[in-house]
Amino acid sequence: MRRLTTLFPSEFLQEHAEELGVVERDRKLQIPAFVWAFVFGFAAGESRTLAGFRRCYNSTADETISPGGFYQRLTPTLAEYLRDLVERGLDEVAVPNAVDADIDRFRDVMIADGTVLRLHEFLPDQFEARHEEQAGAKLHLLHNATEQTIEQLDTANEKTHDSTLFKTGPWLENRLMLFDLAYFKYGRFALIDENDGYFVSRLKQNANPLITAELREWRGRAIPLEGKQLRAVLDDLDRKYIDVEVEVEFKRGPYNGTRSLDTKRFRVVGVRDEDADDYHLYMTNVAREEFFPADLAEIYRCRWEVELLFRELKTQYELDEFDTSDEHVVRILLYAALLSLLVSRDLLDLVTEQADDELVFPTERWAATFRSHAQLILHELGEFLGYSPPPLLGRLIEDAQKIHKQRPILQETLATATQPRCEA
Repeated sequence: MRRLTTLFPSEFLQEHAEELGVVERDRKLQIPAFVWAFVFGFAAGESRTLAGFRRCYNSTADETISPGGFYQRLTPTLAEYLRDLVERGLDEVAVPNAVDADIDRFRDVMIADGTVLRLHEFLPDQFEARHEEQAGAKLHLLHNATEQTIEQLDTANEKTHDSTLFKTGPWLENRLMLFDLAYFKYGRFALIDENDGYFVSRLKQNANPLITAELREWRGRAIPLEGKQLRAVLDDLDRKYIDVEVEVEFKRGPYNGTRSLDTKRFRVVGVRDEDADDYHLYMTNVAREEFFPADLAEIYRCRWEVELLFRELKTQYELDEFDTSDEHVVRILLYAALLSLLVSRDLLDLVTEQADDELVFPTERWAATFRSHAQLILHELGEFLGYSPPPLLGRLIEDAQKIHKQRPILQETLATATQPRCEA
């Protein structure tokens, strides 16, 4: 409990809520309980629903809140508030696993990626999707795999291309970027190189650069590659590795209304996949003297950490289960899922500190364990914070009773229909 309240102290939660105008001055809504209900407001096998979050709040806070009182607090300001909490948590909590590859050469290894979230069909104007009659958002994350943190978080509609959310600049100096094909662009690679950064990217299927030099000598009657297009010689090669310098042509960004053509030389390496009888091809600006092809392929596997993170968000924290047509509620649920992830990883760090050194905690197994104990943690956290929720029986009566008195339930309808009618 001390670990959780150090991450998000109650005083900070209350004061920042007042700064943004999330709560009224009378403080009828207990903000710490409100926030923790969103973090722990789910259990194994149960979906993240607004009604479920309200029930968790009522089981934690000193006073219960009605459905109407709860829903009227789900505002754009609350979405902004929860995003601020996510930003704070990102600075404090380690998220991805540590990178195993030997990457001391670089200041940091960075991984950029995004995932699509399917939304309610009534939100196409706010979250434009790739297909008509659909709505979708995109969550873009920039991971620092060396420091085990998320350095940037952005949301956009589904049609926004991943690469437009990635900005180059001096921050890239001595950092190694790992890209999937969504970010493949010669101009981007040139800017990274010119900012003294480094990159490794899978080579696009339609990329066919000109080979200008071979970076490894082969004994015997090896096929000469210099001066040939890469794709023209791939089928004739049987060597285990490819390591060549290539020249690519690309357009620079607009300047005075025009875009000039430019060329740049990079390195392409290939590692043969014997099962597929093909090569895994990568483009990079990392020198051969520092990393051989097999080393680069091993480093690139670090990208799998991002895929595991997105899978955990979707399977354990139901990141894309948004059954609402309100744009700001979508953002509230999104940030609530991210807060659950951050708190989960903070507690995993605590568990690792307390456990025997030889014990290993796979992140997905931990996530399932955390989820199954979420409401128990919330209950003990409420006691730690000094809350005295109403008696259990009273909360059961309040939550289970009919809300709309003007709407008859089935038993009332049947009873009315079967009553004997008096003859006129």
